[in-house]
Amino acid sequence: MALTPDAQAAPRPSARLLEVQARVIDLQNQAASAAEGAQEAKVRLGQLNQTLAGVQEKAAKQRAELEVIRKSLGSIALEQYKSSGLGQSLQLLFSSDPTAYLSSAGDLDSITRRRSVELRRYESATQKLRQTTLLVSDKAKLVRATQTRLEAQARAANAKLAEAEKLLKSLKASERKAFLAAQKRAEANDIASSRAEAKNYKSTSGRAGVAIRFALAQIGDRYVFGADGMQTWDCSGLTMRAFAAAGVALPHSSRAQFHYGRQIPRSQLRPGDLVFFKRPISHVGIYIGNGKMIHAPRPGSRVKIAPINQMRYAGAVRL
Repeated sequence: MALTPDAQAAPRPSARLLEVQARVIDLQNQAASAAEGAQEAKVRLGQLNQTLAGVQEKAAKQRAELEVIRKSLGSIALEQYKSSGLGQSLQLLFSSDPTAYLSSAGDLDSITRRRSVELRRYESATQKLRQTTLLVSDKAKLVRATQTRLEAQARAANAKLAEAEKLLKSLKASERKAFLAAQKRAEANDIASSRAEAKNYKSTSGRAGVAIRFALAQIGDRYVFGADGMQTWDCSGLTMRAFAAAGVALPHSSRAQFHYGRQIPRSQLRPGDLVFFKRPISHVGIYIGNGKMIHAPRPGSRVKIAPINQMRYAGAVRL
């Protein structure tokens, strides 16, 4: 965004106004980066919760199996008690039928062997449950830490916007009015230019073409933290939905999207590639050719076509 009002329509902006403009844009970009950090934490949190649920289910099954073995041991112990109320030598001494007793003693040996097998099973099952329980604890800690990170990133994003708003309020009423009017004109010019370029855009084939056409259709829509359509978007929400229209599933996070597809050198970019910006990665757009992309830039701005060299380039992937 640049304060370039028509010379006949408005006075030349003051140095103070230009300084505020640059600072507000920087804060809005920082807010967008923090919001993308929150989205990355949100995606990670979903994955961790899914893993935790699986481990908890495994632990529940292992506890049930352990209980079955415990009951089996109890029944074996009872059976053995019934079979050996007297000592074996006394039973033989007082038995009226030694052959029958010896047969019973064989049964007792069998019971003893069964108990030994069940005890080994019990020990093994107990060890497995202990390991799974520790894993549940570890995953639960990761879930809590990721939830904390998500909340911190969201607070940081809102704090940057609040700082930008405070800066705007520090302006005189006339300066603030001039700032907002210039911002509105700049956005209107960008959107008009983007729509004209989209109208004349030569379509790309395949799923890249589907994704680009979807994104171009959203030109003029507002940027909103965490939004993924159909009237408001953040950067990764737009790319996620655009490629979903082409049958490609992506997570709602620029940092996570960077690990999908095949990484491409900047010199080999072609329309439909995802282009990423900043370190750590916190912005993404869809390359459309001629050094330009379609993207949802930041708070206070709208979906538009822009040069890819306006931000610190981080890499690209082809899906």
